[in-house]
Amino acid sequence: MPETPAVESPDLATLAALFYPAPVGGGLPAALGRFERVEEESLPADARGLLAHHSHMTVAMERFHASPVDVEVLDRRTDGKHYSRKIRLRTQRGGRVVQFGIVRLNLDYLAPDVREEVVSERTPLGRVLINHGVLMQVRLTALWRIEPGPDLCRSFELAEPTVIYGRTAMIDFETSPAIELLEISAPLAPTK
Repeated sequence: MPETPAVESPDLATLAALFYPAPVGGGLPAALGRFERVEEESLPADARGLLAHHSHMTVAMERFHASPVDVEVLDRRTDGKHYSRKIRLRTQRGGRVVQFGIVRLNLDYLAPDVREEVVSERTPLGRVLINHGVLMQVRLTALWRIEPGPDLCRSFELAEPTVIYGRTAMIDFETSPAIELLEISAPLAPTK
């Protein structure tokens, strides 16, 4: 098993710094946006149902949008044992961008065939883990209200910024935190 020290909760600034220059003085890059940690009760109902759970977002997105999703890898990096990628998920039906994300995973936790499929970048991470029957626990760590910056607006194909919501989560293998996640939902149309 890996000897890398366990990360109990993803650090938003650390995940962002994988793909964005860190601002002078710390914090989150303006290109990503302004993040405010919120409690589950303050989320709109649809966002709460989509984000406030301990399950894979791939499954939640497919169920909510009634369509399988494809992954688009916008950027990636490998640092020693860690593979990270910045992605968006797009529905197969209609081609709508429904999620932006940053993931950092310790490759030592994955069997060679699972690792190969993950780094091939053809299938969303959650779907790979589920299809291979990898035993893991998704652990929600925080919910976020986000005023998207220019890069998030481009990623979601937004004409203008609108408040969106996201979450940070960990995926634990047995009792070891192995995958850090930032998962942001595209703007949701209010339910009627």
